[in-house]
Amino acid sequence: MHRYQLPGIAVGVIENAIGTFSLPLGLGLNLQVNGRDYIVPMVVEEPSVVAAVSFAAKIAREGGGFHAEADDPVMIGQVQVTGYGDPTEASRKLTARKEELLALANSFHPAMIARGGGARDIEARLLPAPEGARGEPILVVHLYIDTQEAMGANLINTMCEGIAPLVEQITGGRVFLRILSNLADRRLARASCRIPVEVLADFNLPGGAIAEGIVQASRFAQADPYRAATHNKGIMNGIDAVAIATGQDWRAIEAGAHAFACRDGQYRPLSTWTLEEGHLVGRIELPLALGTVGGPIKVHSAVQAAMKVLRVSSARELSMVMAAVGLSQNFAAVRALGSVGIQRGHMALHARCVAVTAGARGLLVEKVANALVSAGQVKVEKAREILAAMMGEGEPAT
Repeated sequence: MHRYQLPGIAVGVIENAIGTFSLPLGLGLNLQVNGRDYIVPMVVEEPSVVAAVSFAAKIAREGGGFHAEADDPVMIGQVQVTGYGDPTEASRKLTARKEELLALANSFHPAMIARGGGARDIEARLLPAPEGARGEPILVVHLYIDTQEAMGANLINTMCEGIAPLVEQITGGRVFLRILSNLADRRLARASCRIPVEVLADFNLPGGAIAEGIVQASRFAQADPYRAATHNKGIMNGIDAVAIATGQDWRAIEAGAHAFACRDGQYRPLSTWTLEEGHLVGRIELPLALGTVGGPIKVHSAVQAAMKVLRVSSARELSMVMAAVGLSQNFAAVRALGSVGIQRGHMALHARCVAVTAGARGLLVEKVANALVSAGQVKVEKAREILAAMMGEGEPAT
């Protein structure tokens, strides 16, 4: 049994634990980021995700792979103030005592300061009252914290709670919420690739036709939030899979990504594709609040193994790899959507799952799956019929 699955450890992780729940762990291949090759652990239950990333990364290598960068790991803590009196005066008072507030915040995590991190800046933000003119404007103190190798949720919350009494003293108001923001827009990761159009040829279509389909899919997502939501879901298929494998808070990553996608008032795609000088150019940018220490990384042996396979040396490097994975997954999806459709490849991979559901095991899984695809009926009933015929002919089960 997996060490993490032992009852004592599971009980110590969540409340009312009765067991553990497993998902498939696969490896994304061919990924090259900033000239370095990576084998990427991915935990996901959906067929085609690992294959799509591996295939797209292989094509991207024709143009030099992915180039990526990431911001410093600065996170945002929020302290909400009410009953503060004059908004302008309260903001001025907070700004005037910024250094005092920063020193207090940093006193709660001296080890983080020793590692080069800690609270860096403070900003007083005034937001319109949701009730309109009759309501009190919302005063929020933003605490900007360099969390180094940690995702940082706990230390941010500690700092926010720690400075709350001083914020109340300065403003004469009352503090309510003191918590991090998952819109980590000071901690963005970016990746891009530049693929020669001619290497895109496939499905009996020239590379130019495939590239045009991808660009049109990108234009559609930029214009329509209904399409953008599905476009971004495909990106997160890849990013979430790596996040789960490496012990990250994938719910926080999802929340931040989707909030960032509508930062200008309309929900938009996290990636874009354009044609530039005979090349298909893809770009992605999104917030990625990741850590290489803390959380399940220290107690989950599968996460520890995944990190060893991935061989990243920092949270920033991990965010660059994950951004490239998201762009890979997106490329594979829009490439299919803009040409022959998503179902041809997806259903071929889904056939294996259907074969297993029908009872196939071992070597019979691939045989039944291939027969389903050939028959054009990827259904459990058809799989059972094919399996029964194979077993009747003496096919070995393993």
